Amino acid sequence: MTVWVLRLLVFACAVLFGLGITLPFVEFERLFVFSRAVSLSGLVESLWTGGDAGLAVVVGLFSIALPSVKLAILCAEVAGLAPAAGARWHWLLAHMSRWSLMDVMLVALAIFAVKTSGLGDAITQPGLWCYAASALLAGLLPVLSERYFAEK
Repeated sequence: MTVWVLRLLVFACAVLFGLGITLPFVEFERLFVFSRAVSLSGLVESLWTGGDAGLAVVVGLFSIALPSVKLAILCAEVAGLAPAAGARWHWLLAHMSRWSLMDVMLVALAIFAVKTSGLGDAITQPGLWCYAASALLAGLLPVLSERYFAEK
């Protein structure tokens, strides 16, 4: 594997992440008449303006801020700006990777709750798939990066 493949994967991860937080995440249909598509950034905004500031901060932190920091660290490492074998970088990436799919699981639980309540239906949208692909790629990239820099 070359450094260009790693850079391409980091770029793809960044594009998928950007699409994942801005494209509609899930569409809720109620009584076959009303429907509403929600993006992740729109969800955080509506929580904030709706008076649930604490929940908005938690969702924004774990779904947008921490993945952004992780992606920035991956970019810096692949660009050669961060020491590739630096223990701090890998420690931080390892600990951030533990939380990578937590928000995807929370959305899946919300969709499950809506579907089993009988009040409506929840349909996944492209934003969820882009976000999940970004999270999986961000979980794989530190391993590939560490392997590449160990061989170098």
